[in-house]
Amino acid sequence: MKKVFGVFLLLLSSVSIAQITSWENSPFNYNNSQFNYDNSSYNYNNSPYNYNNSQFNYNSNNGVYDNSGKRIGYETQSPAGVTNVYDNNGNRIGYVPAK
Repeated sequence: MKKVFGVFLLLLSSVSIAQITSWENSPFNYNNSQFNYDNSSYNYNNSPYNYNNSQFNYNSNNGVYDNSGKRIGYETQSPAGVTNVYDNNGNRIGYVPAK
């Protein structure tokens, strides 16, 4: 039983090592961090209260939609080039690092 557990632990540790990302893609990089004001929904450029991001603005071109065509959020781009994805309430749900 101890050998099986040891093999399982070894496999588990090798899987976690394979998921290491570069610094440019890391959420710990300040450019990508939600604590960076440029990425925060408290910044008016990213806020759902900004009409450009509003789900009620049918002319906006930054909406994010699911496969059925329902708007699930919006995206904005920070000055550093990070694309931030927010839900309709302004909660940051993802990002794409700058290239």
